[in-house]
Amino acid sequence: MPLVSVVTPAWNAAGFVEETIRSVQAQTMPDWEMLVVDDCSTDDTAAVVERLAADDPRVRLVRQ
Repeated sequence: MPLVSVVTPAWNAAGFVEETIRSVQAQTMPDWEMLVVDDCSTDDTAAVVERLAADDPRVRLVRQ
């Protein structure tokens, strides 16, 4: 189980969510998980998160 869980709410955040995820990935502590909670976005937020999550299993998309 990860030591730290980062929960990030997102709604129509396609323009910002990659930068947010990259910021967490750049941290020096590797023992974390990131849950991006997509609250019914109508833009490409989910697609961006899914693309990044495919390369990093610590990142997960939760759809509302």
